[in-house]
Amino acid sequence: MNIEGLKNNDDKGNEPKFPQIATEIEQMVVIDQEMREKSLNDDAAWDEEVDRRNTESMKRIVSEIGWPTVSKVGKQASSAWLLVQHSDHDPEFQEQCLALMKKESENNVSTADIAYLEDRVRVNRKQGQVYGTQFHEIRDASGNAIRFEPRSIEDAEHLNQRRAKMGLEPHEEYTRRLTEKYFPHLLNRE
Repeated sequence: MNIEGLKNNDDKGNEPKFPQIATEIEQMVVIDQEMREKSLNDDAAWDEEVDRRNTESMKRIVSEIGWPTVSKVGKQASSAWLLVQHSDHDPEFQEQCLALMKKESENNVSTADIAYLEDRVRVNRKQGQVYGTQFHEIRDASGNAIRFEPRSIEDAEHLNQRRAKMGLEPHEEYTRRLTEKYFPHLLNRE
């Protein structure tokens, strides 16, 4: 989860306006991340229904309270963007949520979270990314990962400048961190 892009949290320790929704979002994120973590080592652990259920719940939440900002659901639950990012089966909903996030202040929505969802939406539209957050692996005929690289990026020359504006680390550091997590064997290749 990435809430590091939040600036001057205006929640200031106050209880969220929607504590039950905050708890619901937090629980969905835990289930989402547990399923994804388990599936790294066990393909059978992948469950598409997790994303479908979470998407339906997020649709209900967004229709009830608008985008779940920090002031509405607290810092932890404001990671709802992650659930929407995993709603690839419903790109229209992803786009709707991105538009809602962009209308919020940096105190209420992380600019880094906006960057991640914007790239995901652009990848789903078959467009180049703006921030280089979305990667894919290239596999050989035996199914072994031989490369792990970002999907197409527009104006790659200015990528790190755009990333810095959104509170993201330089792309080279991000690439190394992701590769270490998902495909460490690729780091030792010449």
